Amino acid sequence: MFEDLVNGAVLRDLGDQDYADRLHGLEKALDESPDSDELVRTLCAWTAEHPDWNVRRIAVQTLGARFTGSAAAREAISEATHDDVDWVAFTAIKTAGEGRLPEAVEHMIRISGWPSNFSRPAYARKPVGCGAAFTKQALWNYFGSRDPEQLRQMEDEHFADKHASIAAARRERDLRDAVLVPGGPFIAGANVDVIGPFQMDNTDNPLRVVELRAFHIDRTTVTNARYAEFLAEAMGSKEFAHPDEPEGKDYTPAHWRDPRFNDPAYPVVGVDWYDAWAFARWAGGRLPSEDEWEKAARGTDGRAYPWGNTWDASKAQSVLSAYEIDGLTDLAELEDLLTRTSLEWPRHPVVAADSNQSGASPYGALNMAGNVWELTRTNFFTRADMAPFFKGRKGSEFMNRPEAFHVLRGGTWTSPPVCLTTFYRGKDLLTDRHNEVGFRCVYDATEEEVRDRG
Repeated sequence: MFEDLVNGAVLRDLGDQDYADRLHGLEKALDESPDSDELVRTLCAWTAEHPDWNVRRIAVQTLGARFTGSAAAREAISEATHDDVDWVAFTAIKTAGEGRLPEAVEHMIRISGWPSNFSRPAYARKPVGCGAAFTKQALWNYFGSRDPEQLRQMEDEHFADKHASIAAARRERDLRDAVLVPGGPFIAGANVDVIGPFQMDNTDNPLRVVELRAFHIDRTTVTNARYAEFLAEAMGSKEFAHPDEPEGKDYTPAHWRDPRFNDPAYPVVGVDWYDAWAFARWAGGRLPSEDEWEKAARGTDGRAYPWGNTWDASKAQSVLSAYEIDGLTDLAELEDLLTRTSLEWPRHPVVAADSNQSGASPYGALNMAGNVWELTRTNFFTRADMAPFFKGRKGSEFMNRPEAFHVLRGGTWTSPPVCLTTFYRGKDLLTDRHNEVGFRCVYDATEEEVRDRG
């Protein structure tokens, strides 16, 4: 009975007065319609997908006025708080606050932040318009308080079931071969501006002091043997998937069948950022931030390499050992060498993940210089955690977007010594899968573990 009133193509072509009359007719028809499950389904569908925003707004209003006893209606109103047209979102926010809809609380906190924070007298908050004001008011209405301490307790109570569900689903940390990096400050950044014959600029990593909490880090990069355990459990499952990962991903490394790279003891390569993220979740950890990686590699004294300040070719797999050469004079010579790389040469590009033990970091982590670049969770340009939003798009559509590039650390088997320093920053597109790139995971450390180590 509403088809003529809500036909998107017809609404688009109406003049202003006819359009307003049509909307008034829709509101009148809805007021006269008896309550029914079918009407709820219709209204929920309109809030989610109708092309005319006023129809979405009217649907939200009607659901809020008559159907908040329906779980489907409450969920539709909650989702509408994120509508891309302001007055649809504002209507949903006001409706959620007035109706005290529990499903909408998490949605509104994503918009405004925690009410226990913005209710504090000294909380710094810049004015940002109607949406923020509506959301703050709606959250205060829901919780029935403006006292920050009381709100904090009520927030905990509201999300108690969710916290319990997350805790129950949390994976046990895989610490069977991890080392502890103590908390506290360390010297981060480049200790020189230009290095060696390549004249490489390292000013993008300024010298500074960084404070970190204690954490565990894998002693070695993730090996093919360990990655195979993950594949056996994760194949065909989305349990560990990043929400943005490409459709149809099966996590199989690109070089899984290449005998130069697939020895069980070798670091897994040919994986992209999404593969590594899923593995880290499976292992009960996460990818390291670049600061966490750097501290694990160099300790607290600002050293240039994991073992000290002097380059030692015997302690790392670099372009020198992989290609069996004594040295390089400049970038042109390096590039000439690399362009002769083939599917068969060099014959032994990588070494076992637990090799070069004399080159260990101060905490016992191995091959943090060379062998393979290591993925981090840090965006190369913003230095914030990666937050990709590219699902359903081809790489060519986002390969020039700063949000698509993560930091690589440590250098690889095609790298000269300059790239193997503890402070050198590389970058890569998050969907690329190279035989020069692997990763390791970090894990939260408990107070008891830190105390026992101390």
